[in-house]
Amino acid sequence: QLQLVESGGGLVQAGGSLRLSCAASGVTFSSHIMGWFCQAPGKEREFVAAIAWSSGYTYYADFVKGRFTISRDNVKNTAYLQMNSLRPEDTAVYYCAARRTRDRDYSYWGPGTQVTVSS
Repeated sequence: QLQLVESGGGLVQAGGSLRLSCAASGVTFSSHIMGWFCQAPGKEREFVAAIAWSSGYTYYADFVKGRFTISRDNVKNTAYLQMNSLRPEDTAVYYCAARRTRDRDYSYWGPGTQVTVSS
């Protein structure tokens, strides 16, 4: 069973940076897509970024393009979300998720990590 665990959240001032990590275990990570989502208080969870594990191809939501970078370490089975130029509106719980490339929906989710950006 695939398990995901996020880390790296915390409190940062506006304009600062954080790097989130998502460690995957339980399966061989090859034909999967790893994604990051965020959910702010009172809002629905929304897509942030994703990476195809085998090719490294990346996808971003418009509101993070140019500020966030998703990457992965094949050896460590870990995905990262480098977040720069953080804004108070980026405050949310950030979740990593995974799905097999052929699936439409993300089947595996981590418990989430809180990111708080102060103004």
